[in-house]
Amino acid sequence: MFKIGYDAKRAFNNFTGLGNYSRTLIRSIADNYPDNELYLFTPKVKNKPVVEQFKNSDHFQIVLPESKMKSYWRTYGITKLLKDKNIDIYHGLSNELPSNIQSAHIKSVVTIHDLIFKIHPEHFPFIDRKIYEYKCQSACMKSDKIIAISESAKNDIIKFYNTPEEKIEVIYQACGEQYQKVKLEEELKQVKEKHKLPGEFILFVGTINDRKNLKGLIKAIAALPENNRIPVVVVGKGKRYKKESIEMIRAKGLQKYFYFYRDIDDDDLASFYQLSSAFIYPSLYEGFGIPVIEALNSKTPVLASNTSSIPEAGGDAAEYFDPYNPDEMANAISKVIESDSLQKEMISKGIEHARKFSSDNAAEKIMACYKELAG
Repeated sequence: MFKIGYDAKRAFNNFTGLGNYSRTLIRSIADNYPDNELYLFTPKVKNKPVVEQFKNSDHFQIVLPESKMKSYWRTYGITKLLKDKNIDIYHGLSNELPSNIQSAHIKSVVTIHDLIFKIHPEHFPFIDRKIYEYKCQSACMKSDKIIAISESAKNDIIKFYNTPEEKIEVIYQACGEQYQKVKLEEELKQVKEKHKLPGEFILFVGTINDRKNLKGLIKAIAALPENNRIPVVVVGKGKRYKKESIEMIRAKGLQKYFYFYRDIDDDDLASFYQLSSAFIYPSLYEGFGIPVIEALNSKTPVLASNTSSIPEAGGDAAEYFDPYNPDEMANAISKVIESDSLQKEMISKGIEHARKFSSDNAAEKIMACYKELAG
């Protein structure tokens, strides 16, 4: 039995990619290895339904700071608590570890999701880049083991930080169980009416920013003949880039083809996937691309970029395109939407490929990593 500490800030306060990864990993370790004691270190806890599973369970001990200096606590103060509580292993779940982690004299693991700030620095303010660089490089150097969420992420870590390959293990992440459940027709109908979804649509899920490349998709829809255009349902938050995207939609006269949603709960989002004709992921770079796995599990055809780790997520089940080429993207959309036989083939391949990314598999590999470190 181990006492395992987790950096649970994202688990309790982030409700997109990093938060989903953290919650799924912690939950799967608890379910598959219930004899361990799990300590969740977080500067605060938001009141959201998805975090109740951790607040009302004997499996978890939530550790909060006693002082108001929450940033200092997370960067330095946690280490004393790790020693006081005799933690065996500490796992940073989102690219960072406490700066003084080595003074705790325990084994540490860090999950590196991506080095996007190195690949596309133009998307980040200077100060943010420097902070990410310090935290990520420090964690890679000080940790005893690095978990990369894809081969692509592993290669980037080696390239930019000269990290020994043997220190890195690739462990693919899993998506939530709600995406694996087939919804009843009546439930799908209710979700469709509740959110006033169009009759037929392709689905885009992700933060609306430069990297996710919604503008590329807008150009692709504009490139399609008008009688071949299909509405796009966009689920995600955004600021500057979202505003620019909406301006582009208006300039191209495409208002009737784009529907924007935000703050959709996980259960309804699972219905969005199953209601869609296809899922499209035009991202320029991803550490992994969990929405692709969500779509595959939802038995939804996937159209995706041929860049970074995305082909690892989609395997042979997706239709790929160059995200910098709107015409190629448009051709991929037409090819899939206009062929029922291709859609059925993609769904069949997707179900098989998605089996690689189960939470049980991930938990088994992560626990093997912990046991190896503990000796």
